[in-house]
Amino acid sequence: MSPTDEPDLLALLKSLRVWDTELPAFDPGSAPAEPLPLFVEWFAAAVAAGQPEPHTPSLATTDEAGRPDVRTVMLHGADAAGFHFASHAGSAKGRQLAARPYAALGFYWPVQGRQVRVRGAVRTASAEVAYADLHARSTGALASALVGHQSEPLSSVEELVRASDAAWERAQREPGADAPTWTAYELVPDEVEFFQGDAHRRHIRLSYHLTPPTWTKQLLWP
Repeated sequence: MSPTDEPDLLALLKSLRVWDTELPAFDPGSAPAEPLPLFVEWFAAAVAAGQPEPHTPSLATTDEAGRPDVRTVMLHGADAAGFHFASHAGSAKGRQLAARPYAALGFYWPVQGRQVRVRGAVRTASAEVAYADLHARSTGALASALVGHQSEPLSSVEELVRASDAAWERAQREPGADAPTWTAYELVPDEVEFFQGDAHRRHIRLSYHLTPPTWTKQLLWP
């Protein structure tokens, strides 16, 4: 590709529009006393509105030196125990959470102009919970977990294919197979923010802060 054929990033950015459709209203005065019911309500609304993959937030962690890291994960649940996700203990995120067990989740549902930000301490669930989590999912999810080696250097794509084929065969042959490093995590929130976008840029931001055992609500300037 010659320089003249390269996409003009600035022009592309300027061509994009955000929230040109009608967005839902949000009255913060009607928000519940705790954030979880509002999260469930907004999540259900995102699903109903056709938001692709609303259950895939960004997970932010820090390493031992305090350097931030972020990736997309899958939400496995949210309840009184916290926000649930899983990974291998030896992965980058697993090592970072072991060193600094505090993290943030960021959900973005553009179809409704909504964001939810969650921060809190992270703890590991029991091995029994991790096993149940792994086997509540698809054969492909089990095969992926059985491959292991997450975040480790890979010599070639061919090596990955061989390992994946073997893992798929085992997952189909042994649907109860265990992946010992598979770890279930619970992010226990102490801050949750709900952001409702507005076409006139009068965005509504409602923040919940936990001072145990009470949540307090606070509006924020956009």
